[in-house]
Amino acid sequence: QVQLVESGGGWVQAGGSLRLSCEVSGTAFSVDGMAWFRQGPEQGRSFVAAIVWSDGSTHYTNSVKGRFTISRDNTKNTVDLQMTSLKPEDTAVYYCAAKPPMGLYWSISWHDYSYWGQGTQVTVSS
Repeated sequence: QVQLVESGGGWVQAGGSLRLSCEVSGTAFSVDGMAWFRQGPEQGRSFVAAIVWSDGSTHYTNSVKGRFTISRDNTKNTVDLQMTSLKPEDTAVYYCAAKPPMGLYWSISWHDYSYWGQGTQVTVSS
């Protein structure tokens, strides 16, 4: 079993920065990939970024490339999402997710992730 706890959300003006952190506990070696998803008001859950736990390779949705950076610390079992040049359209609840060792190392589909954090609100004002 894997537990995920997010922190670091909040309110920021457009152009500002925030850093989200996800602490992974439990059997961390049962994880292939970690990802951040977000869900805006009246929207479905969408992929933001992913990182492969073993080699640190990263993947991003086009709208955040060059602005967001996902990283992981294997010693602390944390996955962070550094967000810069934030826009009002980035406003959403952000969720950390973990993918078990099954098939691909990472995925843009939330259905492929078995473990989820509680979510943290990010609000970007114009």
